[in-house]
Amino acid sequence: MEHMLDKDVERVLFSEEELHRRVAEIAAEIDRDYAGREPLLVSVLRGSFVFMADLVRQIHLPCTVDFMAVSSYGAGTASSGQVRIIKDLSEHIEGRDVIVVEDILDSGNTLSYLLQLLQARSPASVRLCTLLDKPSRRTKEVELHYSGFTIPDYFVVGYGLDYAEKYRNLPYIGILKPCVYGGEE
Repeated sequence: MEHMLDKDVERVLFSEEELHRRVAEIAAEIDRDYAGREPLLVSVLRGSFVFMADLVRQIHLPCTVDFMAVSSYGAGTASSGQVRIIKDLSEHIEGRDVIVVEDILDSGNTLSYLLQLLQARSPASVRLCTLLDKPSRRTKEVELHYSGFTIPDYFVVGYGLDYAEKYRNLPYIGILKPCVYGGEE
């Protein structure tokens, strides 16, 4: 069944099947790397909630989850560079193995700030897992441990990623038509 939002998508970048396959591969890497341990996966809301849900269901070792919400974008298409914690963790992470799960690594500003904040709380380890990596937009270097796909500088939506809080419910990742967000055709 077609989504009413499909008309705003220029083309599908990653299909449901490609996403499912890659998420399973990342989960297998985490299972291997954390064998005998119980990592805490921290979803950075809101963009990563779909990825996080699928990832956790593919991980076979014991793990727990928590959520953080940060703001750095507003309603625009580019990071403002200003980072605010809107929802902090519910659990203490001292001595825990933490995996930060994010939808996209773009400029690196938000994740750099977030990773420093978490490191200051004395976890055993902190690693970063992102579904998408957009290195062409990087202004701050961030160490990435698990990555689904590297993409060019496209404005992407779907599978949790949004534009103005819409398109998160698309089952695939697609490139948004520039006319939708005021970009050039």
